[in-house]
Amino acid sequence: MTGTDTAAPVTPVLDVRDLKRHFPSAGGSVRAVDGVSLTIGPGEVVGLVGESGSGKSTVGRCVVRLDQPTGGEVVIDGTDVTAPSARAMRPLRKKVHLVFQDPSSSLNPRMTIRQIIAEPLRLHGLATRAEASRRVDELLGQVGLRPELADRNPHQLSGGQRQRVSIARALSVEPALLVADEPTSALDVSVQSSVLNLLADLQRERGFGCLFITHDLAAVEYLADRIAVMYLGRIVEQAPALELFADPKHPYTQALLSAAPIPDPAEQHGRGRIVLSGDFPSPLDPPPGCHFHTRCPLATDRCRTEVPALRTLPAAEPGGAPRQVACHRVAEDGTAPDAHRAFSVAGESQPTSWS
Repeated sequence: MTGTDTAAPVTPVLDVRDLKRHFPSAGGSVRAVDGVSLTIGPGEVVGLVGESGSGKSTVGRCVVRLDQPTGGEVVIDGTDVTAPSARAMRPLRKKVHLVFQDPSSSLNPRMTIRQIIAEPLRLHGLATRAEASRRVDELLGQVGLRPELADRNPHQLSGGQRQRVSIARALSVEPALLVADEPTSALDVSVQSSVLNLLADLQRERGFGCLFITHDLAAVEYLADRIAVMYLGRIVEQAPALELFADPKHPYTQALLSAAPIPDPAEQHGRGRIVLSGDFPSPLDPPPGCHFHTRCPLATDRCRTEVPALRTLPAAEPGGAPRQVACHRVAEDGTAPDAHRAFSVAGESQPTSWS
């Protein structure tokens, strides 16, 4: 018998399709997320980056259904989690867990560490009391904590230890997807790297997919396989991490990466810095056309009136992963203008913050 072997299609652990989250307000509707689409494969880490107010955390909250999407779909491990009621969502919550930004506010101060980590096991009926206790000791060891800490309360631990407890709790039910929302931003610089190394080690060992939300470009470069860049509720560029850092296409991505420090002082001095002019627009009244055109010296009349589609560009190498960009100035073959030159000509820029 003859035939051609074909690989079975892989179901993404996360498939976000045209996600929208609008918040009503006295002045209209705040478009926090305005048509975001992205996928995460099994064992893949996708970083979501952008300025404060770009909608990164709202995407994460919609994925785990802490916020109800206004429109679009969120499919986790083949199941649409957008429509189910709170009761129907309970069994689905085993598939996705969230690590919050601030462990001090996300851990119940009245519970011991053992109770906190064992709670998901108990709620989902995955272990008896004795089995859960043994499992807590194992999880504490896997996140680098001593078992005797299990009988303490959160306030008796350091910030880094509390975040490790949050990670242990999130992984207790072995989810297919972990959403990490700024997991190191509330920690001292001295412990941030140890928590990032822990996440990287656990992700390699367990193979879960991960949506890593951050403004720390060094962290996302270290941890992510792919990176999606958000600006004012929309994704403007997606690419494999190495390609994005080596050759950013969108002018906003170029500006974002130019703000990241480089360890080599000579390279840092010679690279130049793109400093954006103007203020970050309000999601209550976003600009028409390309949202970035109000701060982009490359903008044309088309940019001011027509929303750019998120187009797929050819892969950098044969067999490589394709990349996407939403910019009228990027050609179909991926040729993009150098924003460094255009911004330096503009010359009247004001500092901006990426935190």
